[in-house]
Amino acid sequence: MILIRSILRFANNLYPFSARLSFSVLLSALLFISSPAFCFSEKQPQPKLKVYQAPQGAILNNTFSVKVRSAGGEWQRIPTYLVKVDHVVDGMHREEQASMSNFDFAGEVEVAVTLAKGDAKAARIRPLSYNMVQDLRGSTVFFKLVKPSNISIEFNGDIFHNLHLFANPIESFVPDRKNKNLIYFGPGIHEIDGGKFKIPSNKTVYVHGEAVLKGQLLVENARNVRILGRGMVDQAVKMGIKIANSRNVFVSGLFSTQCLTGGSDSVTIRNVKTISYFGWGDGMNIMASNNVLIDSVFNRNSDDCSTVYGTRHGFKGGSRNIVFQNSVLWADVAHPILIGTHGSTPSPEILENITYNNLDILDHKEAQLDYQGCFAINAGDSNLIRKVRFENIRVEDFRQGQLLNLRVFYNKKYCTSPGRGIENVLFKNITYSGSNSVTSIICGYDKDRTIRDIVFENLTINGLLISDDMKKPAWYKTSDIAGFYVGDHVEGITFIRTK
Repeated sequence: MILIRSILRFANNLYPFSARLSFSVLLSALLFISSPAFCFSEKQPQPKLKVYQAPQGAILNNTFSVKVRSAGGEWQRIPTYLVKVDHVVDGMHREEQASMSNFDFAGEVEVAVTLAKGDAKAARIRPLSYNMVQDLRGSTVFFKLVKPSNISIEFNGDIFHNLHLFANPIESFVPDRKNKNLIYFGPGIHEIDGGKFKIPSNKTVYVHGEAVLKGQLLVENARNVRILGRGMVDQAVKMGIKIANSRNVFVSGLFSTQCLTGGSDSVTIRNVKTISYFGWGDGMNIMASNNVLIDSVFNRNSDDCSTVYGTRHGFKGGSRNIVFQNSVLWADVAHPILIGTHGSTPSPEILENITYNNLDILDHKEAQLDYQGCFAINAGDSNLIRKVRFENIRVEDFRQGQLLNLRVFYNKKYCTSPGRGIENVLFKNITYSGSNSVTSIICGYDKDRTIRDIVFENLTINGLLISDDMKKPAWYKTSDIAGFYVGDHVEGITFIRTK
């Protein structure tokens, strides 16, 4: 009964609107959890700090030296991998070499990050909302962590040669090598035959924290699959994790370039990190899928960090019941969040019950006006987008773009028709601090393809709480104060304060 109550509680948290998991989905989840693929060994004492060594042949970066210890314990050095990121200069893309390290811990740890070359005049730890207390001594910054965090450490304002530090929770899963339903990738570099490792149904894949896979992890036409561990898919592998036309899939703890969910149902992606540097390097796409939870992830990408679409790339249907929460988004190009561009003009679809909660947006950089917006809902391909909720989201001073872009549009480059509309969208407790945001846009298409019922609750821009009852010239629209252009075929825009 405890297990059943836990699943019901998960369902209620996952679907904040009227939709709930069906009995068949609950039954499938129960069968999955009781299956051999999900079996854990007997509970064992867990260490408070676990570090991993890099496998021989892994590509490392010596920009930083990173050490970690349990409070008052012995320092342990952890490797720093080389990860590429995308730097756009005058419209041209340039690969930069940044760093990545990871470890697991519980309780409290102390971290020391040393800049190997040059003077460390300043250090910054992001997201800024974490309010990390730091101590910069010479070329080393010291700080403490009391909970799992995915953070960026930047010296002298350099965001392209920074350290991405992924401090994970201690793993609760202990792989049983004797379990015939376990596929185990141990320490070392693994060359995947054909570049793709297809995972059968009812299997658990475990990737050790000292393992690097040179090939894609593919879940296709499968059910009841788990992908766990602290290892990584090599950055040379595009679309490192792909979930296609599958059901009951759980992915946790890995590093990859991208993680796509298409044509699937009942998918959870937790504590996965994606960093891409190549063209079309979207982080986490959701296409024609339902009942998807993305939790505690870090996406730094060379295209959209997160998307929700309908029909796309052979996956068919709308998308419903999507939750994206407790995560960090960093768009070196395009959008941190994009909903709605792709669908099916011949068979119009609905994208609905979509929630983004407790996010930090670290950057947005896009010169093309058609593709701006930290929050972008762009209804094309006859899509109707409704019941969308953005809540408790903090936006830092991104480099170039708009805070939001809500449009029913016909983008002939990517769409075959305009969308049908956008309705019932809530922006609650959104804060933006910065000076680089240009005018945001809210605009419908025609009298039959409108935007309606958009609520901004406790929208705060540079410390100013914006509401319809605020003090302003009577002839100003509240949207003018927010820096939003509200165009034609838009109705029901309200700004309220509840704090």
